[in-house]
Amino acid sequence: MLIRCIVVDDDKNTAQVFADILELMGLEIVGKGYNGDDAVSLYNDYRPDISFIDVVMPQRNGFYALEKIRECNPEAKVVAVTADFTQETQQRLESMKISAIIYKPFNPDEIKRVLLEKYEINVF
Repeated sequence: MLIRCIVVDDDKNTAQVFADILELMGLEIVGKGYNGDDAVSLYNDYRPDISFIDVVMPQRNGFYALEKIRECNPEAKVVAVTADFTQETQQRLESMKISAIIYKPFNPDEIKRVLLEKYEINVF
């Protein structure tokens, strides 16, 4: 069974690299977006198994996206991808029931670890 994902990051290159890594691991990317509004639209359109969403983005950020996705599906699997290491951000994400956090700069081993530990998905 293919694991369907969306990837959202305001930096298009980062979104593409992250999506490429996931595809190399055998996951299917059903959509890419570049702001919180895109994240919500993609989630509603595709209902992915896992959403990977940047936290800090202009316009609507990852917190907005997480809040709106949780309104649609409180059990949605959402992984924050962020360079924001502050305790305030981590606590806010945890209070919003984030599934996992991957810190930038990310690497394939960290992504594999999160997929295995949080979702029991063993990838290549």
